[in-house]
Amino acid sequence: MKKILLFCFLTVAALTARAADVSVYIIDDQQIEQLMAQSDDISLNAVSADLLQSEQLTAGLTGSARVKANKEFVPALLLNLFLGGLGIHRLYLGTETLTWVGYILTCGGIFGIVPLIDFIVLIINNDNISPYVDNPKFFMWSGGNM
Repeated sequence: MKKILLFCFLTVAALTARAADVSVYIIDDQQIEQLMAQSDDISLNAVSADLLQSEQLTAGLTGSARVKANKEFVPALLLNLFLGGLGIHRLYLGTETLTWVGYILTCGGIFGIVPLIDFIVLIINNDNISPYVDNPKFFMWSGGNM
């Protein structure tokens, strides 16, 4: 019985493949050339020049040569939720190496209390996490940086 069903399935598959219209799969070279002529050339040099120019403009506006990286709220929150005890969220936010190593050496940030407070602080300040980016303090929420 299995052999008959397999034979029927293969026959139907072969007939279906034969009946397929191959004209829809023909490539029109002239149409492709026209699309290529209308497209913009984006090269790595042009993109890096635009990024460098925008970074210089931002540095000129802020008055400092070093601009904080644009970090997103959601990845920081998820990293804190799942890997907070290892301090990986602080690594993502750009702190120094010793800060997140301190999380590991203190058994998950003083037994998980510090990552829990980090989690709450990130939720409360979800619209602007820039005070916590490149923050070298072990307690990222502690004074002066807000």
